[in-house]
Amino acid sequence: MNDTIRAAEVRLVAPDGAQIGVKKLEEAMWLAEQLDLDLVEVAPMADPPVCRLMDYGRFKYERSIKERAARKSQSRTVIKELRLRPRIENHDFDMQTRKVISFLSGGDKVKLTVRFRGRERERPEYGQKLLNRLADAVSQEGVMEQAPKMEGRNMTMMLAPANHGSGGQRQKR
Repeated sequence: MNDTIRAAEVRLVAPDGAQIGVKKLEEAMWLAEQLDLDLVEVAPMADPPVCRLMDYGRFKYERSIKERAARKSQSRTVIKELRLRPRIENHDFDMQTRKVISFLSGGDKVKLTVRFRGRERERPEYGQKLLNRLADAVSQEGVMEQAPKMEGRNMTMMLAPANHGSGGQRQKR
């Protein structure tokens, strides 16, 4: 920028994007000074380097506003985890189902983990049935992103929110 440019000649671009042409560095600096703008090198590897006439302070300010707006509209994926046991009562299952539905309708992913202890490890099909039953129960709000799979003494499954387009999913149940 300005005095740090070391090329003898530069290809000059006007503030509106129009090509001015190849100028000597001193002439480009003089033109920037007359227009009360900065001379900014935008393509240093080109032959000759490309420089643009712009208000650099205003450019930095507008870029920071765009970055802030992009960060604001960005959504972070949150993964909620629920742990279950293979021998779960119906009421507890219903409570867990309601929790999963609230997480999914809030836009979060849900990781369901079934923990096997002792002799329960000999019957992984109980955990498989439980996870499939829960996936069926929340099929309106979520889709299975990862099928149930055994990892050591745990069986895990991942559910993601189903995109319905409308945001009124919270009143369903």
